[in-house]
Amino acid sequence: MVFNSYTFFAFFAVILALHHLPLSWKTKKVNLLLASYIFYAAWNPPFILLLWLSTVVDFYVGRALYTQENPYKKKLLLVISLIGNLGMLCFFKYGTFLLDNFVLLVNAMGMDYHPAKPNIILPAGISFYTFTTLCYTIDMYQKKSEPVKSMLDFSLFVTFFPHLVAGPIVRPPQLVPQFESPRMATTKQMMDGLFLLSLGLFMKVVLADGMLAKSADDVFGTNDLLPALDAWAGVLAFSGQIFFDFAGYSTCAVGVALCLGFVLPQNFNYPYAAIGFSDFWRRWHITLSAWLRDYLYIPLGGNRHGLRRTYFALMVTMLLGGLWHGANWTFVVWGGLHGLYLWVEKFIRDQREASAGGDLVARGNPWLGFFYAFLTFMLVNITWVFFRSGTFEKAWQLLQSMFGMTPEPKALLTSLALLKIAVVIPAMVIAHWLMRNTKVLDVAHKLSWWMVGVIWSAMILLLIWTQESGSSFIYFQF
Repeated sequence: MVFNSYTFFAFFAVILALHHLPLSWKTKKVNLLLASYIFYAAWNPPFILLLWLSTVVDFYVGRALYTQENPYKKKLLLVISLIGNLGMLCFFKYGTFLLDNFVLLVNAMGMDYHPAKPNIILPAGISFYTFTTLCYTIDMYQKKSEPVKSMLDFSLFVTFFPHLVAGPIVRPPQLVPQFESPRMATTKQMMDGLFLLSLGLFMKVVLADGMLAKSADDVFGTNDLLPALDAWAGVLAFSGQIFFDFAGYSTCAVGVALCLGFVLPQNFNYPYAAIGFSDFWRRWHITLSAWLRDYLYIPLGGNRHGLRRTYFALMVTMLLGGLWHGANWTFVVWGGLHGLYLWVEKFIRDQREASAGGDLVARGNPWLGFFYAFLTFMLVNITWVFFRSGTFEKAWQLLQSMFGMTPEPKALLTSLALLKIAVVIPAMVIAHWLMRNTKVLDVAHKLSWWMVGVIWSAMILLLIWTQESGSSFIYFQF
């Protein structure tokens, strides 16, 4: 079930109605838990067993980790949790990838080995709920917070349907306390939640799918050499598409949760206004960036053990962050490029002995800040080539087209497609820059009621006019 479907609207209306009935808080939580399982079962019902298994194992292992004083038994419990979660993730997400690379390796060594292709179906959202449960057991091992007392609360924390399939990646202290006492959205929260839901759907349906998706698909799907204009337009279209698609999902998730009286963490903060790449990762997929920082980068040494260790930790974190997105070496290269960008940025900043981040704006030089933000945006677009391309051959072909290295290129995009990109992408970048230090709800609250009404009505009319329903979100495949 996806947010941009008529089925979801019927489902959500029933959930809202049940949540507002005069029932006990425990009954309402049971309703939300059952609704979350139904929401997930809409993809593939048998995979509920995996979700349930991950929940039960980590609930009891987490409790045992917190109370266990024997260091050897404690490490063994942590290993059990890591093997259970990462083993499940590796099998379903990376099983075919690992087998294919093993076959290539043994054949390169002169052995003729061609096993049957495994038929492994990737469970929706497995990367997200695996990280959600992993952070709980690691926190219990380090005693960063107390174990969740109720299996019902823990199950709801893991499976709560707004964040279940594509985040935000929540941590127990962010959500579990909200389940401990009755929650009901205030009138303001309900209106804010419905507005965010409308905005998220507008970003996904009208902008990502309606304006940009076809151009991106055409450019990345062709086998022909392209003019530089078409190649850049396709990459820029994907840059906008993936932002509007994923940020649209996160906005919907926050809005849906808010309608029920719950607050989820922010996942995007105008990333294309980032000045530099450390700033970009503080703004793009914020909850994943924070997870990788706290559970991978810092344990690897972070910036506490000298420059070499810092550079090593940065690169390993970004390479694994790239692999988290998909079982393909192109994702690893995407992560590696971001790691390289972060290396260069850190080297320059260390040489200057000062951060070049928000200071450029704070010092009264916004134009220089905008220039660096635009440069960051263009370099990020280079990385999207590897993220979106299925093979290195296609990625290299597209890069050649982008930089005019192709003889006799063939035009692909229509004038209308180029016009859509020329309107949407600059508007997106400018909007990010103007909004970089604020939030959309803060701006909406400052506007007059009739102005909000006009904007809201326009979004809904465009949603109806576009008439797109049921298109899957990009990050569902991760």
